[in-house]
Amino acid sequence: MEFMKKKIDFRPAIVFSTDPNFSTEPEKENVITPVVKEQLLRITLETKHRAGKTVTLVMGFVGTEIDLSELGKKLKNFCGAGGSAKDGEIIIQGDHREKVRGWLQKNQYRIK
Repeated sequence: MEFMKKKIDFRPAIVFSTDPNFSTEPEKENVITPVVKEQLLRITLETKHRAGKTVTLVMGFVGTEIDLSELGKKLKNFCGAGGSAKDGEIIIQGDHREKVRGWLQKNQYRIK
């Protein structure tokens, strides 16, 4: 006989609040993406924790996740490769350092 596991919610229960603008949702921070010329990006090649596969890693992006995913999509399309964009990093499958560097310089990003 199998027993069903119950999910337990460990969040503290709010009993009462006198604040008329009270919300149980966490507040979202307003993140503003700086101008392209102010972005300082670093391009590296990495093989760690990727089963021996090589990826081009673009780090240092500051801004919203939407802007990060748009930049990642443009870079992946330009290189003709797959990848992902999250947590301020863009991962492009394969060694595309020179292509990425050329595209970023052409679009006025600063590269370290």
